Amino acid sequence: MKTTLLTDLTVEKICAGFEFSAAEGKGLFGWGGKLTIQPEYQRNYLYAQNDGEKEKAVIDSILKGYPIGLLYFNKPRADEEKYEVLDGQQRITSLGRYIKNLFSVSVEGHQQYYSSLAQNLREKFLQTRLTIYICEGTEDEIKAWFKTINIAGIPLNQQEILNSVYSGDFITLAKAEFSNSQNSKLYRWKNYVRGNVLRQDFLRTAFEWLVQSSDDKKIGEYMSLHRWDKNIDELKKYFVAVINWIEKIFPDTKDEMCGLDWGRLYNLYHESIYDIAEVKAEVEKLYEDDAVTNKRGIFEYILGGKTETKLLHIRFFEESTKKTVYARQTNAAKSKGVSNCPLCAIGKNKNSTKIYKYSEMDADHVTAWSRGGETSIKNCEMLCKNHNRAKGNV
Repeated sequence: MKTTLLTDLTVEKICAGFEFSAAEGKGLFGWGGKLTIQPEYQRNYLYAQNDGEKEKAVIDSILKGYPIGLLYFNKPRADEEKYEVLDGQQRITSLGRYIKNLFSVSVEGHQQYYSSLAQNLREKFLQTRLTIYICEGTEDEIKAWFKTINIAGIPLNQQEILNSVYSGDFITLAKAEFSNSQNSKLYRWKNYVRGNVLRQDFLRTAFEWLVQSSDDKKIGEYMSLHRWDKNIDELKKYFVAVINWIEKIFPDTKDEMCGLDWGRLYNLYHESIYDIAEVKAEVEKLYEDDAVTNKRGIFEYILGGKTETKLLHIRFFEESTKKTVYARQTNAAKSKGVSNCPLCAIGKNKNSTKIYKYSEMDADHVTAWSRGGETSIKNCEMLCKNHNRAKGNV
C-alpha cells in the first residue's frame, strides 16, 4: 500500500463544503466535495453522544493549539482526485459540525459557538494545519488497514467490522433503514430491540433474526451473498414480520420484552394460534405473582404452552419456612413411627420408617405451582431428595 504525507491542509480547506446529514447513513462531505467523510465501511458519528464530550474535546484541542492526531484518507482511484476518510471521520465531523454552529464549547468559562468566537480565535481555528496520510491500495489492503487503525479509540464492534468488509449497495440501504436514528419506526422497535442504533445494534438484530444465528460467519455469508443487491426486501420484510407478530400476541408492552430473542421465538411459534385475551390475562397474572422471579421468561413460557416453568425461576421456599415444615413433619412422623418423607412413609420398603436429616430433604409444593399452588408455608412439604427429584413439576 502506498502512502503520501500531506501537512499543508488546514481545517478551513478540509471543512470547505462540509455537509452533515441528520440521517447518519447518508454520507458526509468536505474538502470542496472531494472528500467523503463517511464512506459505507465507516461507523456512524458517535462523538455527539454523552453530551458531546468527545466532539467538544476536539475543538478545545484545536483552540489550545494541541494536535488532534494523524488523519488517514483513502484514494480509491489513482486517476481521480476523490478521497475517503479511512481514519479520523469522528474528528473531522466534529470540526465541520462546530463550523456549522451545531454545538458550543467552553472558552475561558463561557459557552461559544463558532460564529461567536473572537475573530482571532476563528482565524486560529481555520488555519490550523492537519497531518494527513493519503493511502492508495487494493480494497483488501485498505480494509485491513482500516481495521488495524481502529483498534485504538472507540473499538469497532463485530457488525461495524462486517459493514466495512461487505460495504456496497446492500449495506448502504440496510444502514439507512436500521442505523438511522431519525427513523420514525425506532419508537416501536426500541420496545423489543436493545442497543445503540448508531453502533449497528438494530442492524445486527435484523441479521440475527433473519439468519437465525448470532454467528459472525453466518451473518457475513449472508452479507457477502447480497452485497450488491439493490434492495433489502428480505431483511426488512422478516424484521417487520417479527415486530408485527410480537405486537399482535403481546399488545401491552413490558420493559422485560426488550432484548429477548424474538427472532428465535418467531421461528418456533409464529404459526401457533393464541387467544389474545387469554394471553393478556396470563401475562398480568404472572407479573403479579411474587413467586415468578424471572419476568423475562414469561413470554416464552406462554408461547411454549406454559410447560417450561424453569423459564420463570419460581421463587424457592425461604429457609425459615423449610425448617419449620421439617420440624413439624419430623415430630409427627416420629409419633406415628413412619418416615418424615410423606412419600417414603406410604411405601413398603425399608425407607418407610426412615427419619431423614434436614440436609437430606428438599422443599416441594404440595399443589404444584403450575397448577395454582402458592409458594407459602401452607403449601410446603419436605421430601427426601430422591422423591423430590422424581416428582419434577414445580
